[in-house]
Amino acid sequence: MPKDLTIILKDHPGILAMVGETLGKAGVNIEGICGMAFEDKAIVHILVQDIVKTRQILEANQIPVSGGLEVLVLKVDDQPSTLRKVARQLANAGVNIYLIYLATASRLVIGVNDIEKARSILKLK
Repeated sequence: MPKDLTIILKDHPGILAMVGETLGKAGVNIEGICGMAFEDKAIVHILVQDIVKTRQILEANQIPVSGGLEVLVLKVDDQPSTLRKVARQLANAGVNIYLIYLATASRLVIGVNDIEKARSILKLK
């Protein structure tokens, strides 16, 4: 099951390309990605299958990893109201979403404060 890694980078041209090149050369597939720059830093979330291997590769190449997270990965339809339905189910159950982004193959990646409760609500294994 894929997991999310958080990388904190200096915000300058070429830094994201370096991450992609480093992981690509090591055969790591990035299944999803989300990033945002703030001041002189960039916070990037990547979805990968092997979080341990990916972290080791990044850190060996002086790319700092600030954390890893088990996330929900849902296959969703690419249509209006998909987000509303998922977010409403979790909200009604009192589950807080603190991370969300789209991944390849129309998958929604969600970080929540109570993953087991969210799995149950969304009927995930």
